[in-house]
This record gives sequence, structure tokens and C-alpha cells, in this order.
Amino acid sequence: MTTPRDAPASRRVRANGDGSVYQRKDRRWEAAGYVLAPGNTRRRVRVYGTTRKEALAKLTEKIAASNRGLPAPSAQGSLAAYLTYWLENVAVHHLRETTHTRYTACIDRYLIPGLGKKKLAKLTAKDVRTWLNELRTTCQCCARGIDVGRDQPRCCATGACCSKRLSPLTLAYIHSVLKSALEQAVREEEIPRNVARNVRTGTPRPRRFEPLTADEAHQFLAAVKGTRLHALYELALHTGLRKGELLGLRWEDLDLNAGTASIRRTLQRTNAGGLTTLPTKTRASERRIALPARCLQSLKHHREQQQEQNTAGAEWQQSAYVFTTPQGRPIDPTNLTRTFTTLLRKAGLRRIRFHDLRHSTATLLLEQGVELVVIKELLGHAHIGVTATVYAHVRLRLQRNAIDLLGHALRDSADRDDPPLCAVPVP
Repeated sequence: MTTPRDAPASRRVRANGDGSVYQRKDRRWEAAGYVLAPGNTRRRVRVYGTTRKEALAKLTEKIAASNRGLPAPSAQGSLAAYLTYWLENVAVHHLRETTHTRYTACIDRYLIPGLGKKKLAKLTAKDVRTWLNELRTTCQCCARGIDVGRDQPRCCATGACCSKRLSPLTLAYIHSVLKSALEQAVREEEIPRNVARNVRTGTPRPRRFEPLTADEAHQFLAAVKGTRLHALYELALHTGLRKGELLGLRWEDLDLNAGTASIRRTLQRTNAGGLTTLPTKTRASERRIALPARCLQSLKHHREQQQEQNTAGAEWQQSAYVFTTPQGRPIDPTNLTRTFTTLLRKAGLRRIRFHDLRHSTATLLLEQGVELVVIKELLGHAHIGVTATVYAHVRLRLQRNAIDLLGHALRDSADRDDPPLCAVPVP
């Protein structure tokens, strides 16, 4: 006589806790059992398969995960619904407003159209990888209908795709936004794991920048001399302050007698509040820096001019900001960029971003032999690794110069006219 345990698997009686399995009227097999749920509770789950063996395998996998302490996912909605919830209830309280705006644009433009219909609980690493690969090779003019809205179509609408694809940096940013959202879903025990973390997008090359050379910096300072914002440009090039940090400076932050400036805030335009002051980019960005004598003279002269305008101008609006419009209002960052671009063109200099003044400061300091840790403190980087990574090309050039000097010292006097040991130029 055979016992239930000795019977074939298809007819064996399930032990207590193993769940139940039966065939439905539609001929599919259904398996059900109790597993661990969020909040240290238990709930009954159901899985389906075309065969009894397939349904049992799915149920066994869920029970095994439950026995390892992994709660069953409770998310029944789509990824689009969760991303909307995450933006409105979680990210809005932890991100700067400008960052939240960029995250929202990224989700609305790429994530929801691409993966939004997927169930959050059923999203897999393969889904994410496949979608990213498609996004990497898709022309954005075609995908987003950009060409249709142009006055003179030159891409898809004319049958000639321009193959305008997303950069590796943009793809990495999209991937990071998805990882952040799914990480919160894991914390809230909506899903057991972050599948986006199992997808590798590769390390994108850092964005290239073109800082001013020493000669170009001299030419720039000569061009801004006598302009209304002379002190701002001079301070930007001598200290490497960010655009928002410069525009957010108030007279109370400056100690012109001691020659220091306290960086406490940044001025930015936001969708909700317009021009508003925000905390610095990171905690390390809130810092106290020394001001060079040249900047101190420019700032004192700038304050005298501002006081004269305050006394003589009927339209002047008193504010605490160091750099203002001719009417005394805070300067919009976009308007400063326009003024800066016009100034470069009139000075005969190549076009660069305003942020490249900050890169110019660090590059020129490195070339003068200033230690990396000093530059890190001046720029307000959170970690010295950031400084070392961004300016690696400058450090390599300095290493090349040092090796050349050493090689020159080690050569005999008869060989001094030979080319240097390391004659390969570094880009």
C-alpha cells in the first residue's frame, strides 16, 4: 500500500504549508499558498500555469523567497502610477526644486512612455535593459515628434532621419532616476528588489569643457574692465564660484576688511517661486573663502557705485544682493548668461559656458602648482575625488611636465639638446 508521500508528484497530497494546486475550468492550473507580506503579516497568493508542474514551480519559488524573509510584493499598479506617486509624495520632500523639475521631465519624457505600462511587481531587469538598448538607438526627432513641430522639417517628416540619439550621459541619468524610484519601492516593501540595479549602462565619459588659457583669461579681464558687472566677472574667475552662488551673494556675506566671503545660498529660477534663494548645492558648498586683493578693490568700488545709484536713482529698489540689475533687482541667471555671451563676442574670445569660468579657475590653479585639497575647498566639492576626476587631464599634463624636468636633470650635459624623454603631447 502506497502512502501519499510515495505517490507520483501529479497525485501526491500536499503537506501542510505547501499550498494547494488544482485545475480551473479554463484548463489552466492554479496554485495558492500563504507567504510573508509587508508589515510582518501573511497573505494568500495565487499563481497560474499551463501545466500543474509550472504552477507548482511558481508557488514553490514564492514560498522559498518567503522563507528567506523576503515579503511578497504588494504593488499591483503600473510603473507609471508608482513613478507619479514617488514624484508627488517622496521626491518632492528630498530633492531640490530644480532637481525635482529635471526628474519630472525625465519621467514624463522617457520613463512613462517607455516602461509606464509595465506592472511594478512584474518589471524585470530584462525589461529595463531591452528598453535602454532601444532608447540608445532611437532617433529622438522620430520618437518625440520634434520634427513635425518645426517650421521647416528636416528629419522624419521629410523621410530623412537625422539619427539624433541620446548621449551616454543622458542615458545614465535616465537610468539613475529609475534606480532611485525603485529603491524607494524596495524600502516601502512594494517590490522585493531593485531590478534596475542589475542593469549596467557603462560609465559615460565626463563632459568635455574648454577652460580659458592664461592669455585668454587676461584678455577676458581686460574686456570686462569698466563694465557694470566687472566685479562679478572678476570674482568668478578668481574664486571659481558657481553662477547661482555669485548671484546669491549678499553684502552681509562679505567681510571686506578681513577679505573673506561666506557662501551660504544660491539664487535660481524655479517653476513655482520664480527667482528664489535656495541652499547651496551640497553641504560642502556652504563654505568661507578668502578674497584676493584685486577682487576686494573691485567689490569696494562696486559698492560705492551701488550706493550712488541708491541715492540718485528714483527707480532704484534697495536689496541686500551684491550684484543686481540697474534697478536694484536680483539678476536672472539666464540674463547673466546672455550678457556673458555678448561680452565674449565683443572681446573676440571663443564662446564658452559661464560655468567654464569655474573650470578655468581650477585649471589655472592646478597649473600654478596649487594642491588639489586647496582647490577642492575653494570650489566647494563634496569629495576630493570629484576634483581629481574632473581635472584629471590637467594633472596628467602636469605629470608630463614633471617627468620632462626630471629627464632633463638626469641627462648628461652633452645630451641637453636632445628632445625631452616624454615628447608625446597630452590632449
